[in-house]
Amino acid sequence: MKGVNASAPREFILLGFSDRPWLELPLFVVFLVSYVLTIFGNLAIIAVSHLDPKLHTPMYFFLTNLSLLDLCYTTSTVPQMLVNICSTRKVISYGGCVAQLFIFLALGSTECLLLAVMSLDRFVAICRPLRYSVVMHQRLCLQLAAASWISGFGNSVLQSTLTLQLPLCGRKEVDHFFCEVPALLKLSCVDTTANEAELFFISVLFLLLPLTLILVSYAFIARAVLRIQSAEGRRKAFGTCGSHLIVVSLFYGTAISMYLQPPSPNSKDRGKMVSLFYGIIAPMLNPLIYTLRNKDVKGAFKRVIVLVMEMTSLVLSRKFLTDWVRLFFHFNRIL
Repeated sequence: MKGVNASAPREFILLGFSDRPWLELPLFVVFLVSYVLTIFGNLAIIAVSHLDPKLHTPMYFFLTNLSLLDLCYTTSTVPQMLVNICSTRKVISYGGCVAQLFIFLALGSTECLLLAVMSLDRFVAICRPLRYSVVMHQRLCLQLAAASWISGFGNSVLQSTLTLQLPLCGRKEVDHFFCEVPALLKLSCVDTTANEAELFFISVLFLLLPLTLILVSYAFIARAVLRIQSAEGRRKAFGTCGSHLIVVSLFYGTAISMYLQPPSPNSKDRGKMVSLFYGIIAPMLNPLIYTLRNKDVKGAFKRVIVLVMEMTSLVLSRKFLTDWVRLFFHFNRIL
């Protein structure tokens, strides 16, 4: 690690699309709007899942974890990106780059596993409905969520350590919007074949294996749904699973394209756009997908809004009454 510290610069220059300055304003608007929508959308899902007793189920427990993850996921990169777009010096400190790399890797790995856990929950709910409450008990849900988070952070420790040990020989121009493993590997001044092979192997473990579990789960789910006699029951089952399948397609499709597709000379800008999609756009779309396609969440939003309005009205009416009582006694003392 002493050699790494000696060869590493004090700061990195994040190039992004700096060779196309006309893109900066549109990108700033897209990043800012996406970030604001991500914050409000995921906070709303967390709040509604906590406040509405009808959503105190394993499915919404895992959805709350996903929303929390997406909040942290975007916050680890977007604020720095917004600052760099507005600045002529598009830099990030070495410590900031290390933190960004570690957090982004940890949360991305965790999401891979968490989406697989959510498919397992849907499999039990639809294929084993009578045993659902017995199988998916609170302790198991906590264990599955904790295992996803711990495995994700464990993978990040390994990947970050191996990447940061590579000598950079003073190079500091990162051809990306943020510090990510593929971009930092290109910055190294030594052969990175072993690191790329290790990254490919880990990507198979965290991308292809969970995706295989998801596809197998949904194959059984589809067979079980087609056996349901009620059209309303089939529609409800497909509606619940459809939201998760869309989120899975958006995340795994772009992540696999980034980490498992062989690099090519023309893939530089494509890699940046793919990273922006699964790092910024997907976390913004997740709350919209789960809200618009889920009657339970939409109903919970309505109930929470009504509750908030009633509480606000009650507080205001009490304050209004208190003010009138104080005013009455004030005038009595004067008279």
